[in-house]
Formats: sequence, C-alpha cells, structure tokens
Amino acid sequence: MRHGKKFNHLGRKRGHRIALLKNLSKALIEHKRITTTLAKAKALRVHIEPLVTKAKTDSSHSRRVVFSYLQSKEAIKELFGTVVEKIGDRPGGYTRIIKTGFRKGDGAEMAMIEFVDFNDVYSNTNASKSKGKTRTRRKKSSGGAGAAAAAATVATAANEEE
Repeated sequence: MRHGKKFNHLGRKRGHRIALLKNLSKALIEHKRITTTLAKAKALRVHIEPLVTKAKTDSSHSRRVVFSYLQSKEAIKELFGTVVEKIGDRPGGYTRIIKTGFRKGDGAEMAMIEFVDFNDVYSNTNASKSKGKTRTRRKKSSGGAGAAAAAATVATAANEEE
C-alpha cells in the first residue's frame, strides 16, 4: 500500500530514482532545456527548484550541499554562475514544463522542461516591448511601393560600386 507517500516513485527503487533525478538535473543545468516524459519532468521540478534556491546564496556550505545532490563540479559551476545570474532575482518558479504531445513508440506523454529566463520566446521582456506596437491586419499588396523602393536601393548600391 502507498498510504502517505506523496511523491512519484517513477517505477524505480530508491537508488535508481536518485540516480535518474541526479542525471536529469545535470542535463537540465548544462543544456537549460531537456525533453523527457511528463512524470519525470514533474519529479525533476520538485528536485531541482530547492537546489536553485540554495544556489542563490553563494557560500562554501551551499556549494557543498548542492554538490551532495549533483556530484558534478561542472554542474555546480554552471548553476552558481550563469543560471543564478539569470534567475537569481526570482522568488521561486525557476522551471517551466511545456507538454509536447505523445511519444510514438509507447504513447507516453512527453514534456519539455526548461529554466524560465533562458527562453527568449516566452520572456516577459519581449512581451512588454511588443505591446507598444500596434499591428494591422491589412493585406499588403505585392509589388507595390515596397518593391519599387527595394529596386531603387539595389540600383543605388550598384551605381556606388562603379
């Protein structure tokens, strides 16, 4: 029976599950975005967010605590360096999970997990910049004034080269 067991065991024994989360954490820190199953992504989020919170205070103790989870000097350097630079000012919610559909082989639900501020597509800074511009839905004519201006620019450039 699984009474009172709150986290997903992922169909593995304790040692295998810890090794899996350790390797997924290292891959996420190194690549900033990985694709895995939805269940593993949700378990990884619970595993890595406290490590990022701990990395916000750069001390020997916090480095040793995080190293005890990851066992990789390169991952520690990356986490305490570039990752904390970008997402250190956030109060939490350092990762984002985006569902990507189902795997062809076995139908498992796949997801992409990434650090929030490393993706320019979903960044809030780009969204605020685009709010100032108003876009129209008018149909642009083909070959109108835009094409004539482009031809004039090409002709001017050719004359300058001669």
